[in-house]
Order: sequence, then structure tokens, then C-alpha cells
Amino acid sequence: MYKVNDKLYNWASIIDPNALIQAETTSRLPFVERVALMPDAHVGMGATVGSVIGTNGAIIPAAVGVDIGCGMAAVHFDMKADQLPDNMDKFMPMVERAIPAGVGQGHAETSKQASAWLDANLPKFSTALDSRLKGKALEQFGSLGSGNHFFEVCLDENDEVWIVLHSGSRGLGNILGTTHINKAKKLAVEKGRGLEDKNLAYFMDTDDDFQMYIDDMLACQDYAAANRQQMLTRAVQAFREFISATPKMKERINCHHNFTQLETQPDGSSLWITRKGAIKAATGDLGIIPGSMGARSYIVEGLGNDDSFCSCSHGAGRVYSRSDAKKLFSADDLRAHMKGKAWNSDRASSLVDEIPDAYKPIDQVMADQADLVSTKYVLSQVFNYKG
Repeated sequence: MYKVNDKLYNWASIIDPNALIQAETTSRLPFVERVALMPDAHVGMGATVGSVIGTNGAIIPAAVGVDIGCGMAAVHFDMKADQLPDNMDKFMPMVERAIPAGVGQGHAETSKQASAWLDANLPKFSTALDSRLKGKALEQFGSLGSGNHFFEVCLDENDEVWIVLHSGSRGLGNILGTTHINKAKKLAVEKGRGLEDKNLAYFMDTDDDFQMYIDDMLACQDYAAANRQQMLTRAVQAFREFISATPKMKERINCHHNFTQLETQPDGSSLWITRKGAIKAATGDLGIIPGSMGARSYIVEGLGNDDSFCSCSHGAGRVYSRSDAKKLFSADDLRAHMKGKAWNSDRASSLVDEIPDAYKPIDQVMADQADLVSTKYVLSQVFNYKG
């Protein structure tokens, strides 16, 4: 880690200069205590992806983003690699039925679990959910989404089997997040809040909209966590059917990496800690740090580094945008990376933007944050499914 200045700490050895400029802009906001850039940091919308922002009495909705509560979940099975079928490709149609994936995709029928979640949690939202939002929440409960969201079957160093997935609050979080970001921008104009970047528009805790945002954000975080849990449940059922066995689950992990919460600091003060593409890594916290498609992933334990607001990276971090990756790399390049794995090979052309070459090397990212987390397991995927 090196200090760019008193309000900006950086853990990334590979970083676009524009990401540093963007993070410096964020750090100059008067209510920002400090910005900590994780090793996977790269340019985002307003706030830098892979940044942790400590704020006093204010929240920046765009720093949480529109995939509120996006995160990772994993199950560790008490079974070995030699118990897996030789042909993992046959698992693909079972996963596709269990976990819908793709832009706007969800289940054709509303599940009892989705209805039960919405009935129990509807009062938590400050925004009245109209029929469209309720419909999205119900249909997309237990679905993956698109982009860098994925489901994998992995093996650790001991040849034990894991399933890992990445998803968030789907259309519900996107719509509510966008709504509050736009409210903050409008309020900035009304109150004459000078901003170097309009996407850094904020709510002060004295604003009426502040608590409304917090309520919706926390409800969307709960939805995202429940969404991942539902997918894990369905995926475990499909996996057990596929292998014709019922291996025990040794442990489960479910963690956010797009969220904010009020946290007590070492000096006893309280700050809102916003993690935009970062995992909470307090002492003993378990987290999941995926590499890019075709690269290794890590199960980690937090070391409680106060300089990073007890945080770590949420993945490898992009070095090429999606559009640039599609220009630079081909479907054949991706196939070479994925050789020997079961994956959506029939969709290779549409997945080129997720090629490992578009991301930072995950091993370097992990080396950069040796003072933030310790590695418990290193995972290598044998099956990858993306939306």
C-alpha cells in the first residue's frame, strides 16, 4: 500500500491513471474521511470500482451503484474430485433450468420462496413498489443475471468440491439504485452543491431522502443475499441430482461487495463505509475473491486492516473495457483459456468481453493485498456457466 495523499490510500500495483484521478476527485468531497483503493480498482461511474469510501454524515448513492448488494456465495462439499462425473458438460442444461441467466431473465413462474420473501420484506422499502417492481422481484428471485455474474463448480488444493456463484439484486436494485442516484443529482442542483463530477451527488443525513435511500438500499441488500441463497439451494439440488449422491455441506459463505453500512472506527467514531466492489474483511470475516473467467478464485479470511477500513478486493478488476476487449480478443482466444473446462462454449463469441486477458492477473491482485486477507483455499473451476 502507498499513500497517494492523506485522504487516498492505494493497494493496486496495476492501475489506470484515470482511476487514480477519479478516486482523488472522490476524496476531495468535504465529508469524505478517506478513500482506500483495492488491488482490483478500475474506473467506474462516478466512484471507482474497487474503492472503499469512509464518509461522515453523508452517502453517495452512485458509490454503491445500481447492483446494490451484489456479491458472492459458495458451498464447500465433503467430496473429492474423483467423485465427479467424467463429463461435466451434461450438468449445463440442469444448471440452466435451476438458475436462469441473462439480461432481464428470471423464472417463468413465481416461487413460494420469492412470494414469502417479498411478503416479509415489503415493509422495509421506503419506495412503494409498483406492480412492475414487484413483478421483477418475484420473477428474478433465484436468478443470476448477466455480465460478470456466474456459477461455477470448483476444486480446491485438496481436490475437494465447491460451488461458487456471483449475483446481486437484479432489476429491483437496478431500478431503485438509479432512482436514488437521480434524486441525489436533482438535490445537488436544488441545494447548489458544487460537484466536480455530478455522479458523486450525495445525501446528507439531514436530507429527507437520506433515510429513504438507506431503507431501500438495505432492503435490496437483503434481497441480493436471499437471491444468492435461493440459487445455492436450487444449485445444490441440481448438483446432487447430477452426481446421484448427497454429499454433506462443510461450510457456506455469502458476502456482499456493493454496499454501505455505519461502522465504528478504532477511535470510537462512526463512519458510513461504502464498498463499491470490495468485501468487508474484518478479522475472521470469510470472503470470496473470484478471478476472471478461466482463472483461479480465492476463499479468504480478513485480517482487519484499519487502513483499508477492514476491506479487500472483490475480484481481479478490469484492465480493458468490454468494448475494448471485444476488439482485442477473439472467441478462439477465449476457447484456448477455457480448454479442459465445461462452459458455455456455444456462446463463446458473446462472452469474449469476459476473457481473462481483459482482467488483472488474480495472483498479482492477491499479492497486493497480503496485508488485508489470508488465503484459506485456492479454487480452480472445472465448470463455468455465465449469463
